[in-house]
Amino acid sequence: MDAGAAGANRVAVLVNIDKTRQQMTVYVDGVERYEWPVSTGRAGYSTPSGTYTATSMNEIWYSKQWDNAPMPHSIFFIKDGHAIHGSFEVKNLGRPVSHGCVRISPNDAAILYALVEENGLENTQVVVTGVTPGGENNVAEDETSPRGEYKVARGQTSPRRVRRSVGVPYYDESQGYYGSPWPWTYSPW
Repeated sequence: MDAGAAGANRVAVLVNIDKTRQQMTVYVDGVERYEWPVSTGRAGYSTPSGTYTATSMNEIWYSKQWDNAPMPHSIFFIKDGHAIHGSFEVKNLGRPVSHGCVRISPNDAAILYALVEENGLENTQVVVTGVTPGGENNVAEDETSPRGEYKVARGQTSPRRVRRSVGVPYYDESQGYYGSPWPWTYSPW
């Protein structure tokens, strides 16, 4: 076997995600380097189990599907949008609360991002094992439900359909995470 063929099969960074333990273990060249708490998909939004090669990465990314939620240091491992990324909701790490992505602390995400950047996407393998506490379900969105939610919007006395405004995210210190600069508002749609 030539050196080019051997390099094609090299796994320099192995990211092992255990959904049962809500734990990520990172190996570099076969040696365990890091173990971090994670938040994988909650019941109904399971993170898919399997073995994947990292497909792309973005230092700064905002979810187009989930209200422009910030996804710092994103490493995508499934083409339909599942990624490992930083989350400012660090109080939830160790519990399955995401919509299918694997959340880690912003600091841990920056470390992992640098490792993958240094070693290459093609040399980074992501292995997702275990079972989501509360049950497995690979549906990320119920297509039969209407868009928007029914809530009591500010200034209203009864539930009405509201939509989350999409704008430039800002950090809401009282909530501990980035959010839309506009509140829930009534929408005629």
